[in-house]
Amino acid sequence: MLKIRLQGTKKDIRWFWRLMERDKDIHVLQVSEIFSNKGTNKYFRAYAEVERTEK
Repeated sequence: MLKIRLQGTKKDIRWFWRLMERDKDIHVLQVSEIFSNKGTNKYFRAYAEVERTEK
């Protein structure tokens, strides 16, 4: 299992989240809510837990 920190604009985080969910080799276990980053109104962060899809 991997724990991944996604950081970027809300739009970019949602885009990558959808990309991970569509990938047949990745099983998305959990994605957190989107949090604000201190010191900026433009960039945010979210956390994801993923694992390889068993073949």
